[in-house]
Amino acid sequence: MNTIDAIKQRRAIKHYDSQHEMSNEEIQELMSLAMLSPTSFNIQNWRFVVVKDKDLRQKIRVAAWDQAQVTDASLLVILCAHLKSWANPQRYWVNAPQPVQDFLVPMIEEFYKEKEQLQRDEAMRSCGIAAQTLMLAAKSLGYDSCPMVGYDAEQVAKLIKLPDDYVISMFVVIGKAVKAAWPRPGQLSSEEVIIENHF
Repeated sequence: MNTIDAIKQRRAIKHYDSQHEMSNEEIQELMSLAMLSPTSFNIQNWRFVVVKDKDLRQKIRVAAWDQAQVTDASLLVILCAHLKSWANPQRYWVNAPQPVQDFLVPMIEEFYKEKEQLQRDEAMRSCGIAAQTLMLAAKSLGYDSCPMVGYDAEQVAKLIKLPDDYVISMFVVIGKAVKAAWPRPGQLSSEEVIIENHF
C-alpha cells in the first residue's frame, strides 16, 4: 500500500481479533520503522514499551477505563517520552563528521537546559510523530491501529515501572479489525483550518 492510501484508509479501530498474533518479525519491522521517525537534534527521545505479558495487559486495561482494545489488539505499544534525552547529546552525533559534532553537540544542551516546558513539548512532539509513523506503517502492512489517551497515567506508569524522567505520551494498539470504524463523524472545512500567512 502506498503512503497516500495508508493515510486515507487509516482509522482509529476499537474492535480487534483477540486471537490474532503478530510474528516477532512483523513487530520488529514495525518498531524499526517507528525508530526512523524524526526528532529535533536527532535526540531520539521516544521509548516504546511493547507490552507482551497478558496479565500486565489486563491490568493496564483496567487502568484504561476497561477499553477492550488494550487486551484484544495484537500489539500494545506505550509511547514514553524521555524528558532528559538532551542531557547526553554526543551519542546522537557519534557518526557525524567532527566539524558537525563540534557545532551541534554543544547547541543541544544550550537549547534545552533549564527549559522544562520545552523539554516536555519536544518529547511529546517526537512521540506524536513516532505514533503516526507506527500507525501508517501498520496500515501499509495490512494492520489497523488506534491511538489512545484514555487511561490513568499514574497507574500505568506504576505498572510499567516508568522512570522519573519519563512521561507517557500515548498508547498505540495494532491488530486485525473485526469491526470497521464509524463513518467519519465530521470534518472541518479546509477554509477553516488552513490559514494563509496569518490569522
